[in-house]
Amino acid sequence: MNDALADKIKHLPTTSGVYQHKDAEGTVLYVGKAKNLRNRVRSYFQTGRPREARITALVQKIVDVEVIVTDTEAEALILENNLIKELQPRYNVLLKDDKTYPYICIKKERFPRVFPTRNVRKDGSLYFGPYTDAKAMRHVLATIKDLFKLRSCSLPLNPKAIEAGKYSVCLDYHIQKCAGPCVGYETPEHYASSIEQIKHLLNGKTDELVALLKDEMMRLASEKEFEEAATYRDRVAALTKYSKKQKIVSDQEIDRDLFAVCVNREENVGVGVLFKVREGKILGRQHKILRPVDDVPDEELMQRLVEAHYAQATFFPDEVYLSVAMDAPEAVTQLLAEGRGKKVPVHTPQRGEKASLLRMVEANAELLLGEWLRQKEKRDEDYIPKSVLSLQRDLRLKKPPRRIETFDISHLGGTGTVASCVVFQDGKPRKSDYRTYKIRTVPDGKPDDFQSMREVVERRYARLLEENGPWPDLVIIDGGKGQLSSAVASLQRVDVYGKFPVVGLAKRLEEVFFPGDSVSTMIPRTSSSLRLIQRCRDEAHRFAVTAQRKQRRIKDLRSELLDIPGVGAKTTQKLLTVLGSAKAVREAPEAEIAAVTGPAAARKIRAFYDAPEADAAEASGETAGSD
Repeated sequence: MNDALADKIKHLPTTSGVYQHKDAEGTVLYVGKAKNLRNRVRSYFQTGRPREARITALVQKIVDVEVIVTDTEAEALILENNLIKELQPRYNVLLKDDKTYPYICIKKERFPRVFPTRNVRKDGSLYFGPYTDAKAMRHVLATIKDLFKLRSCSLPLNPKAIEAGKYSVCLDYHIQKCAGPCVGYETPEHYASSIEQIKHLLNGKTDELVALLKDEMMRLASEKEFEEAATYRDRVAALTKYSKKQKIVSDQEIDRDLFAVCVNREENVGVGVLFKVREGKILGRQHKILRPVDDVPDEELMQRLVEAHYAQATFFPDEVYLSVAMDAPEAVTQLLAEGRGKKVPVHTPQRGEKASLLRMVEANAELLLGEWLRQKEKRDEDYIPKSVLSLQRDLRLKKPPRRIETFDISHLGGTGTVASCVVFQDGKPRKSDYRTYKIRTVPDGKPDDFQSMREVVERRYARLLEENGPWPDLVIIDGGKGQLSSAVASLQRVDVYGKFPVVGLAKRLEEVFFPGDSVSTMIPRTSSSLRLIQRCRDEAHRFAVTAQRKQRRIKDLRSELLDIPGVGAKTTQKLLTVLGSAKAVREAPEAEIAAVTGPAAARKIRAFYDAPEADAAEASGETAGSD
């Protein structure tokens, strides 16, 4: 430890907070929390105390420490979790989902939408999940759709737009799937009551929700609102049916979270599993991949798993049960008490019903870890999908075409020509490598697919030549011999022809042409390689058409609004959708525009139209007409 670091540690505060160990380059190596920052950081450099190999390696690289003070240890826990997720420090135990699981989102809006998403944003919306069983999530959403008349549109339903009659009801209203808030048929208060009921359902409070609905049904019946009471009766029946499908694991109607970990030290990976029990029934299961675990005790892994969950939780249970006790549970218990509004016991039962439940969770963790390891074997470098090997066989290639690049051209009557290049890696789309190209050498309105193909292939591989790859194992040109010959000419021009095989697809998909061959290579209709080629061709076509349509749509949106500094195509599209025309925007008050674009953009738009130059232009007929 250098003198500067020793002096810094000596003067650290003794309050709770988060510390970050850094190396000589300023890279964050480790993030931790502490009840007493000075004592915790100093403990890393005390000699004579036993340490894990991971911590020993960490201490040897520390040259600086940075701290953030918090009011409570619970706040430090939340901050630590956020920093670990953001910085991904090398020496922390990292928790990762095996894949991005979906959530159910209740959007923060005047009339909230409820929909599935894989992107959790800090926008004030509520997120429930993640759902590791997508089928179960779809079942929940279908139940919500059957029970409640929620809107599915994304219209900005502000009061002024509704009062002005900007919208009209859609098919959902006519088939009684929506109550028509867009035209004022449903009040925000009535809609909000449905959202509250949905929150109860998503939190697993089905019995509580049924009781509330029954009370409301009886009230409406006593007031002779029989039609509305019948709606509540149907909801009660549907919820009762839904509740019966949930597995009952306890006679006590209590909310519990059960955590278990399973570790494979040889593979340096573990799995942490959480079972959510609500009102005595299993609501769902979720899991995290834990890495590294080679010399990390199970107690520390459990601590990271539990802390990470409650640091971002929106619901806190009555009880928490762990298969392995945590080393320092104080911050978690404080966070649970704050979230639940009362003390939440955290136990590690050894016998009885609760221990039996935890054994079930442990069995699931062991099962998930085994599944992850099997999938890892498939993901190893040596694994090649069957369809890729079949394509190598059917086209008689020297090596498996693990990376395939496919080109297609799209235009509308020769205008707005766009080329696409899509990439498949090991038989799957690699969308981060997709590219589109605006064709420069073909005059607009004069279609020339051959020249377009020559241009895009030359641009693509001249660029790869500069960057030294990554090179494809196979290039597919969507088109006949003419397009293939054009591509070959470009490859020869940039001196990469022969570096990888290139083929052309004829109109009949099973016909593949190699350069210089007069006879096509036929692929058996039953071969998986034909399906792979078809997917490549279809994806290239879809991507090219999408890019061409987007380009045309932006061009069609040209209006006087795009001449306003700070107003782009998306804002223009919003304004035209909500207000109807550029003329309506020109005549709208600032407050009405702000409801669509926000106050900053609204001020710019009004300033543009209210300027003397705009008035003069309008008077002389120079202002663009309305759409």
